[in-house]
Amino acid sequence: MPNVFGAPHKGTEPRHEQVVFCQDEASGLRAIIAIYSTALGPSLGGTRFYPYGSEEEALADVLNLSRGMAYKNALAGLDLGGGKAVIIGDPAVDKSESMLRAYGRFVQSLNGRYYTACDVGTFSEDMDIVARECRFVTGRTVAHGGAGDSSILTAFGVFQGMRAAAETVWGAPTLRGKRVGVEGVGKVGHRLVEHLREDGADVVICDVNEAAVDRVRSLHPEVEVVADADAMVRTELDVYAPCALGGSLNDETVPVLTAKVVCGAANNQLAHTGVEKRLADRDVLYAPDYVVNSGGVIQVADEIEGFNFDRAKARAAGIYDTTRKIFALAADEGVPPAVAADRLAERRMSEIGRLRGILL
Repeated sequence: MPNVFGAPHKGTEPRHEQVVFCQDEASGLRAIIAIYSTALGPSLGGTRFYPYGSEEEALADVLNLSRGMAYKNALAGLDLGGGKAVIIGDPAVDKSESMLRAYGRFVQSLNGRYYTACDVGTFSEDMDIVARECRFVTGRTVAHGGAGDSSILTAFGVFQGMRAAAETVWGAPTLRGKRVGVEGVGKVGHRLVEHLREDGADVVICDVNEAAVDRVRSLHPEVEVVADADAMVRTELDVYAPCALGGSLNDETVPVLTAKVVCGAANNQLAHTGVEKRLADRDVLYAPDYVVNSGGVIQVADEIEGFNFDRAKARAAGIYDTTRKIFALAADEGVPPAVAADRLAERRMSEIGRLRGILL
């Protein structure tokens, strides 16, 4: 189950601008759209299609994820707010054209306050269907003028954040000779392995999906495989890269973690508030997930201007500098990097959002 408790930001309760419950009985659609903030512009965030155990679980997840998107978009330098949507169901069984088009009608009804994109359980081809009923869709296929697979720049951005962490800990922005454990080698994780091997890192992987492991091993037979996530955090590592579902950093895993750096693509890696301090107390450098995994949203956001891959990649490369800035601020203020990242994001939302009060 996705992490529904690990909001990675301040301890106060989040206050969302708008939460919309969507239901279409004929198609079977049950969805929730959450808009956390439009201080910087229209909210942007993907649509997660997942078999939640209850509507309460789905609501908790979409509230956390939409809040995270507001912070992610702010630190990515985008003029976009934070939103997210979840569709309750099994995408392998329940997904249909009529359901996706019904969902598109609900997104359209928000009249541009929310732009949707892909997430767990949805793909660019699905966004093409949603777009038949809605103008506010990104993450579309290349054939329809979109960016295509956003995992390309997500993995690239995580690698940039990892380079910044390596420079902070070991003095050089490279993973050459370092032992990096990638937990989850799906859409993003397997691309991250490519960057790491090209950079000369020794890579250890695990995934619940054997086919995903086999795909990586077919390309890189030298990559080591461990049994599961529990074995991954206990093995000797320099860098731990969580790239599966959230909550991997918790009261059980942090004490046994051997890595000096945590930097991965998964959302909501911290199981609860306070984990960031436990990592800092153990002298583990944590690269805040919503900072380093923002390459994907940078990629799909570029579609709003008319997609240009080189432009999007250049912006995603800036994740390196942003991550370095966060580490420096954390050191100067004596706080964990997660707190420093929150402060930077909140400052930008406040300073730029204030301009909305200037009458034109």
